[in-house]
Amino acid sequence: MTILWHTRRVDFIMVFRESRAQRLVGSRPSPPIDCAADRPVKNDEPMPPIDVTIMVLPVRLADDDRKRKGEGGPGTAVITKTRPQTKRPNLYRVLLLNDDYTPMEFVVHVLEQFFNKDHETAHRIMMHVHQHGIGECGIFTYEVAETKVTQVMDFARKHQHPLQCIMEKK
Repeated sequence: MTILWHTRRVDFIMVFRESRAQRLVGSRPSPPIDCAADRPVKNDEPMPPIDVTIMVLPVRLADDDRKRKGEGGPGTAVITKTRPQTKRPNLYRVLLLNDDYTPMEFVVHVLEQFFNKDHETAHRIMMHVHQHGIGECGIFTYEVAETKVTQVMDFARKHQHPLQCIMEKK
């Protein structure tokens, strides 16, 4: 088989077959040869009949070799990008416990200083702790809640008050 002509886009290639092979010089074919006489055909002579076959070949992509070897899929692929799922952190409630010795104004001061409560909100939480025995100061992630509990307990010990502060999972 000899390539006679092809398009620039390589959508199809015309191929012809003849009884004897035609020689190629570089990429240009040599002048037509009369197969019966083994001599070149002149421009004014008609060319001898040849058997022409037209084959339509599909456009091949760069990864076609892998598909033919059985490594690839049916020719289409879906590319998915997976995002890592970020889990929300567990939250913890910071609670103050009532005792009979810690002054109410000290508890209000602790709520204002460590939990950024205004005076009215701090007074309301302190009264809830005084009446119900326990009160919620805030809801935080584990590390923040642990730090706040430690700060309140250290501050209470420093001022010689038995105030208790705990944290529990929400």
